Amino acid sequence: MSGCSTTRRGRHLRRLAVPLAGMAALLAVASPAQAAPLLGPGDLDAVPSRTSLSYTSSTGVHVGTANENDARPGLSTVKLYIADYALRRGDSSQEDRDLAARMIQASDDGAASQLDAKYPSAIDSAAAEYDLTSTSRGSFWGDSYTSTADTVRFLDTKKRTDPASPVLGWMTTAQPVAADGTAQNWGTGLLPGATGTKWGWADDSSSVVASASIGPGWTVASNTYGGPADQSDDVLTALTPFDLTAPSIVPMPQVPSLLDTILGIR
Repeated sequence: MSGCSTTRRGRHLRRLAVPLAGMAALLAVASPAQAAPLLGPGDLDAVPSRTSLSYTSSTGVHVGTANENDARPGLSTVKLYIADYALRRGDSSQEDRDLAARMIQASDDGAASQLDAKYPSAIDSAAAEYDLTSTSRGSFWGDSYTSTADTVRFLDTKKRTDPASPVLGWMTTAQPVAADGTAQNWGTGLLPGATGTKWGWADDSSSVVASASIGPGWTVASNTYGGPADQSDDVLTALTPFDLTAPSIVPMPQVPSLLDTILGIR
């Protein structure tokens, strides 16, 4: 009897082997391509010291370079703070709204100077409201300071608490060429998935530049002592290999595949 039982079991296994082999091939073809690695602590250690870089996900994961909290020339990124103040705490005039839009979309310095003169406390008020610890106004908006960590904190807060803010909307409709003729097409704005960006640059366009971008589930800001090409190289080298939209830096638990379940593998 034992020999007969063994024979039947062998026939059963041989019959099962063919569909299992076909199923394995099908599952192998249907398996998705391996996802890009998730961004984690330490992944920005290789960024040159000339550049500070900060990243925050919508789930609260934050990664930054060691110098991300350094107060650096804010350039035109501080226009984000002025625009937010003018819209929410200003006199609600159409003129303020038009000036704010020009500041963000075309990085118009004249518009910034008008609003900065009208609301000289705007930058410092934003620093207090959004806990921007490295942000401060100088003698005027153009010599103010901020950090990439502060810029990311501000934008991430706006996305979470005020997603309909015109400030965010104007970032998504930035003009390809700024009011002073500078091309707005570098830095964080080149990251895959970036939907809106604010750029900033020194008068010489090469000694220091900044950019801050928003995307689906993430916010990134960078400041570089150098020109646009330097920043683009540093940002893309550091972040392009990673999945910026990943909800967490914690790896997902392994889930048995259908084939593993059929074969009893756990």
